[in-house]
Amino acid sequence: DGWETRRKRIPGHDWCIIELGVPGIIHGFEADTRFFTGNYAPRISVQAACLKPEEITLQPREDKIGTAASDEELNAADKLKSQKWNHLLKMTELKPGYAESSHNYFQVNSKERWTHLRLNIYPDGGIARFKIYGIGQRDWSSCGPNDLEDLLSMVNGGVCLGYSDAHYGHPRNLIGIGRACDMGDGWETARSL
Repeated sequence: DGWETRRKRIPGHDWCIIELGVPGIIHGFEADTRFFTGNYAPRISVQAACLKPEEITLQPREDKIGTAASDEELNAADKLKSQKWNHLLKMTELKPGYAESSHNYFQVNSKERWTHLRLNIYPDGGIARFKIYGIGQRDWSSCGPNDLEDLLSMVNGGVCLGYSDAHYGHPRNLIGIGRACDMGDGWETARSL
């Protein structure tokens, strides 16, 4: 249920380009190699860019497992010059996917806003989950002077700084993206006696 590339028989390494769900300032990455024991990605690096919509030349790929990128897709990726994006994480070793070693967390000390990442795996292998932690930060130049905006939303950089209780759910759910799907999407405290 993760991402695993085939063994490299030629020079080079595998990579993927990811558009962040919420542009923002990145504080850390987690590369979880759970269940990938002998076939985990031995090393990764992460690069980042803040792209404008008109600069994006890639379209989401269809879900075709067992295939490599087409020449057309590789050319579109080359136009992004992603191999020259800023490194937020230089090449770093990962630990294998055993329960006690699978969580690989890396802190990032960047104050810049990012929209896209390039995850490089060296030379190949698998990662179960890749998570990016940070604070959403919107580009406010697109807002008009009379637009009403949700200033508390995570999308706009809202962050839950503290709370007294989190019996069911976390208070950060209050500022989440979209509408709640069930009670677990909200914040409920324990009854006071």
